[in-house]
Amino acid sequence: MNRKQQKAVQDAIQELESAKENYPKNFNSLHEGYAVLKEEVDELWDEIKMKNPDELKVYTEAKQVVAMGLRIMSEF
Repeated sequence: MNRKQQKAVQDAIQELESAKENYPKNFNSLHEGYAVLKEEVDELWDEIKMKNPDELKVYTEAKQVVAMGLRIMSEF
């Protein structure tokens, strides 16, 4: 794994930890987890569709997508 990939993984894990601090309750169901994940994917897609997408916003939204995927994986 290269440095950029390592940083991305570390950032996603930090995002997951932050989300768990802010929203400590586990998802009530896989459906709820999917809804949260879909919301993050939609936000990423909205940024990607911009005429001039902001790279930091794309990175941030992608990080949130990964974090919610990890949360689903770790809770079910």
